[in-house]
Amino acid sequence: MGMIPLHYRRPSFVEKTMMGDSQSSLEDGDGERSLRSAKSGNLSGIPEALSFDKIVDGGTCPPCTLREFMNYLVYIERSAENLQFYLWFRTYVTRFKLAKTMDISLAMEWTQAMEDEAIARIQKEHAEKARKAPKAGTAAEIFAGSDFVKGSETPSVANTEIANPFGTPPATPSEFNQPFDYSNSSEDDSYRMKANKAFASAGVKAPFTIQPFRKEVDRVVATYIMDGAPRQLNLSDRERKAVLHALAFTTHPSAFSIVIQATELTLRRQAHPNFIRWSICNGNPARVSFARGLGASLILAGFAAAVVLTLSGAARGYRALASVGWVLGISTLIAAWKGMCVVLHGMHHRHVRPWELFIHELEDAESDRIKKHSFDSFGSANSYEEQPWVIRYQRRNIVRKVFDREVHIREPALRQIQDVIFLQSVLCAVVLSAVLTVIFVLVPGADMF
Repeated sequence: MGMIPLHYRRPSFVEKTMMGDSQSSLEDGDGERSLRSAKSGNLSGIPEALSFDKIVDGGTCPPCTLREFMNYLVYIERSAENLQFYLWFRTYVTRFKLAKTMDISLAMEWTQAMEDEAIARIQKEHAEKARKAPKAGTAAEIFAGSDFVKGSETPSVANTEIANPFGTPPATPSEFNQPFDYSNSSEDDSYRMKANKAFASAGVKAPFTIQPFRKEVDRVVATYIMDGAPRQLNLSDRERKAVLHALAFTTHPSAFSIVIQATELTLRRQAHPNFIRWSICNGNPARVSFARGLGASLILAGFAAAVVLTLSGAARGYRALASVGWVLGISTLIAAWKGMCVVLHGMHHRHVRPWELFIHELEDAESDRIKKHSFDSFGSANSYEEQPWVIRYQRRNIVRKVFDREVHIREPALRQIQDVIFLQSVLCAVVLSAVLTVIFVLVPGADMF
């Protein structure tokens, strides 16, 4: 691990953007360059030891592990579906490559030419619909969707699923990715119906049902792709229809290319830098606010002492005593401005996150359910408002929040970043305090008392 330079600057906060905008930048070429830069670990303020790939591959320590990254996306950024889909896709690609069943040849690759053709067809359909749209006040608009319009009935989507005569190899069990379960036929039927409705809304026919992994793809469509999905990805209408066209044709991993590129770009260029920036903060909001107040108070106390000594008949050298308050106050304030408490940093500790405070008090089954839910590729929506810790933490008084439980920071790279930020705060405080001290020492005394 290389040394962090003294002029280090933590990652800037990156605002959320539409995945559609990210995909447009990919097509223009800028996104591809950004993605290559992100993969190489050259993001500003993020050392190689805390790169996105290191975190995802399990090469980091708390509080910068994959679990903490997922918790950040669930509880802070509320966009965990991107990482959930990304992790599922990684395992899907591996399992697809290892599949040796006879039906694997039925899933042909979705090429760039096919994707371009599908997008062109979608854009053409949109243009025709816009041209044929009824003008305001016309009879077609008034009776649109009613029984008076010929062919207005909604076509039903037939359930064309037939028994799959070929076997699909399961995933290798791991802590976060369990094998896909094909045993629940009622759930399969439900996901198949939802997926077929999504395909119909995109203007494509129900897909070839005996392709490998088709049941799993149906579940992905119902969970991440279709409108109203519990973990719906932030896709534009064009992107959603394009990927549905691809998935209606094949279950090959290349069918997800338009989605995985945008998802990975969002994770690497927006979620990951924000997570590192957030992880640098070692105190909760209450503690950081307390540190800011303490720093401001010490600075004011230094000014008060300097003014009193200047107005008094004391020797000028005594005015330098005010620099003690300035150094402590300015360094504390600068560190707090960057989300750090200097007291916690002195012990290389951090506050326990609100969702971590009460999880150990729950029953084992409930605790395991909460821990595993976010890593379940096909779980329910990423909502935490109903979790038992929310109300309990809201009722916690401010003093207890300021002095919440602490844990040791085990990630060396993060500790090194915090050391540099603390050193920067102290150096700035010393320089500013020296300037203020010189000014007050040179001012003639008033000898008022």
